[in-house]
Amino acid sequence: MADDARTGDESALAAAFADEPAFVPYLAAGDPDYESSLAYVEALARGGADVIELGLPFSEPIAEGPTIQHAVVRSLEAGMTPDRFFEFVADLDVDVPLVCMTYYNLVYQYGDEQGPRPFVERAAEVGLEGFVIPDLPAEESGPLREACDEFGLDLVFIVAPTTEGERLERMREQVSGYVYVQARLGTTGAREDVSDQTDASLARVADWDVPKAVGFGIKTGEHAERIVRAGADGVIVGSALVDIVAEGVENGDATEAVAERLEAKARELKEGAVRGAAHRAEQHDG
Repeated sequence: MADDARTGDESALAAAFADEPAFVPYLAAGDPDYESSLAYVEALARGGADVIELGLPFSEPIAEGPTIQHAVVRSLEAGMTPDRFFEFVADLDVDVPLVCMTYYNLVYQYGDEQGPRPFVERAAEVGLEGFVIPDLPAEESGPLREACDEFGLDLVFIVAPTTEGERLERMREQVSGYVYVQARLGTTGAREDVSDQTDASLARVADWDVPKAVGFGIKTGEHAERIVRAGADGVIVGSALVDIVAEGVENGDATEAVAERLEAKARELKEGAVRGAAHRAEQHDG
């Protein structure tokens, strides 16, 4: 662990998993426009989000499937930039921890000096609690980890089904807040089933001293329930929510109507996760 002070109660992200399984939704900030996006993120919080991952759009989102790629394009076309993103975070009226999910080039190039420190400093100023950087190898994460420690932010890593050996151990040394357990190979996207790789992926990080949140492909409350029953401490859902935004754009729906659908879907997913934890507790007691 890079900094023991980042574990336990002092980390807002870790604390979000303390009492019950956490629901961690993702939306691209600024999709399809600034004001609508604020309303959509706030709707997720009302629906039961425990942590919210906010995507800072990058022109080459290599980890994303078509759904989130389209969201990134809409956000960029609406004028989202790193500075605008920080304004967006400051303008949000939510009482849950916020995580920035973006790509390392934007982090590294921000500010007057190269390196991650200016970006992390600004993130701390606006109230972000951590980062997910899909394209940053654990072996090269030292400078970002140092900046996060300096300003009190967490660094979340994505563990894929193929992550093993020295890379897995390096992630274990650097991670804080929670670990993002990728349920399946490939890019992000909602699926109709739950991957049979989930159990094996969770087993490989079972002894890590951070909560385990599973993402990639979760679409329904039933999916969330099954994931938590399998041992996850939380679920991460992106594409199923972005699909609701995209449908609203396509149909020309009012912001309020889309926000209501997002809130309802958030509630469904959170309740599914809670059911999964209750079932797991019953099995343990039995």
